[in-house]
Amino acid sequence: MNSRYTYTLLTLIIALYFVPAQAQTKKSTKKATVKTATKKPAAKPAPKKAAPKPVTKKATDSKSLGDAATKTAQDTTKKGGGNNPNNAANGGSLSEEIVVTTAYKPVLADAVKIRRNPDLEDKAPFKAPLTYAPLDKRQEQNSEIRQLDPMKRPAEQDSVLTNNYAKVGFGNLKTIYGEGYFANGRDEALQFGGFIKHLSQSGSLQKQTQSRDEVGVFGKSIIGDNNISGRINYNRLGTYFYGYNQDAPDNNFVPTKQHFNTISGEVELAKNYKDVENDFTYAVKLKGYAFSNAYQARENNVVISGFLNQTVKQFYAGLSGSLDLASQKDSLYSLGNNIARVNPYIKFQGDNYKIDAGVNIVKEFGDFGKFYIFPAAKLEVQVIPKYVRLFVEAKGDVNRSSLHDFAMINPFLGQNINIKNSVDQLDIGAGLKGTLAPGLSFKASVYRNSIKNMPLMVSNFNAEGNKFTVIYDDGKARVNGFNGELDFKATDDFNIFGRVEIKDYQMAKESEPWNLPKFLLTAGTAIHIDSKLTVTGSLLIRGSTTDRLLVLAPTSTPGSPVYNQIKQPIKGFGDLSGSVEYRINSRFSVFAQANNILSSSYQNWLYYPNYGFNIFGGVGYSF
Repeated sequence: MNSRYTYTLLTLIIALYFVPAQAQTKKSTKKATVKTATKKPAAKPAPKKAAPKPVTKKATDSKSLGDAATKTAQDTTKKGGGNNPNNAANGGSLSEEIVVTTAYKPVLADAVKIRRNPDLEDKAPFKAPLTYAPLDKRQEQNSEIRQLDPMKRPAEQDSVLTNNYAKVGFGNLKTIYGEGYFANGRDEALQFGGFIKHLSQSGSLQKQTQSRDEVGVFGKSIIGDNNISGRINYNRLGTYFYGYNQDAPDNNFVPTKQHFNTISGEVELAKNYKDVENDFTYAVKLKGYAFSNAYQARENNVVISGFLNQTVKQFYAGLSGSLDLASQKDSLYSLGNNIARVNPYIKFQGDNYKIDAGVNIVKEFGDFGKFYIFPAAKLEVQVIPKYVRLFVEAKGDVNRSSLHDFAMINPFLGQNINIKNSVDQLDIGAGLKGTLAPGLSFKASVYRNSIKNMPLMVSNFNAEGNKFTVIYDDGKARVNGFNGELDFKATDDFNIFGRVEIKDYQMAKESEPWNLPKFLLTAGTAIHIDSKLTVTGSLLIRGSTTDRLLVLAPTSTPGSPVYNQIKQPIKGFGDLSGSVEYRINSRFSVFAQANNILSSSYQNWLYYPNYGFNIFGGVGYSF
């Protein structure tokens, strides 16, 4: 329904209900008079009028009523009669005056002013009682960032270490392998432990067997400003003289047994490193060994060495020295072969350079009594800062001939090895070293060595059947060579490295550098595929060598035999080995190792072929 029509109808109903028809008076339409409502004496109630009939919804009636309201202002008075209070409810005791000043025309905007019903609920917010407590400390007003208090580092997951480890394995060639390591655990002030190793295998030839055993204990302790460390080892190598000329086999050939025993030990006292200016450092070491073989060869050695060094800013001054005492004996001789060395030096070191200048004073005494003074100098200069350094060095020394060292190189040596010390008269070298890229380091050098009495190992088959001996190139031999090293460590899980040696020999008396290779390449890798799987590998490539065969000359006589030298070439070879280890859990692991994967039939020494393809595996246990 139209709002204007509704409002007109309501106005009409109110007028008919509250104002009697006889009380209406006509007023002038020109001026609206405002009258106040006054109370009048109670009168008899007027008879109730019947309710008006509903007004029909005709546009003509609404319009006529609205026009009449705009033309005249009517003063209607509702009168009640009587003094009965109950008549107040019916409006009998009150009189009102309603003044209409103008026509009301509602619009739609007035209908939406109140958009929602008012909230009639009486809600009183709850206010908790307030309590006050004074602070028990002074309030700081320092606006700077407060320094964090030190906190104890939480224990790492791997803080519970397994101090002991054991491995055992078996394979072809009757291989038996085992090793174990034992230690006291994590203690910065005291470390001690031990180890044991065993490896044995057999080849296809008669008595082609070899076994290696090693047992050792070690320890280290920090005492005040110094640390002391030491170790004791026992090493045993057993083999047979199984080599023979397979082109001319001897049915009566019976290999004889050989073994080497070495008991060694050392103890060292050194001052702990301190990052202070003008520091004074020192160290002293005592080491030695007792060596013997299956026959009558014996060698005892004791070495006392140490150094003193004073630092003054970028200047170093010091003195190092050693006393090397050795006794060597066999069935035909007993020698005292002692060497004393003193090396005073000064060093200068800066950001882009390092200079070492000194001399090496050497004195032989015992059965040898010569005196030498050699240079001991080295210069390093940065060519590309932080990446490449150029170095040049010159040095010299006396090399004591050792029965132990000869036997570890060639275990098939015979008896009564000739003893003569060799002398590095002057070794000159120059090269570059540094880092080409992150994780990629290198070192390359060329050198020229002048060696007096160079030792050479040659076959001595005429005198001792299938054994070797040691001879010396009397005079001054020269060795020109190149060394190159490369180490690439991409991440902690991948590392590959290699070294190559190329040599050229100019002998003094001998026609060839017997059994010395002119090319040698060694390389290896270690790959941690994940936390459980590790793969390692190694490669050895050795160039060809030549051995010396002595053949009885036709013109020789029984009393004075004459031998002719025949060069016997030995082919070069390559040996590839690898291993894999898988950790099942924190305790157990399994491993496998393969040697001579290429199954090369090669020999290091004439008539002594090496072992063929060898694979073995086993299990490891940490506890």
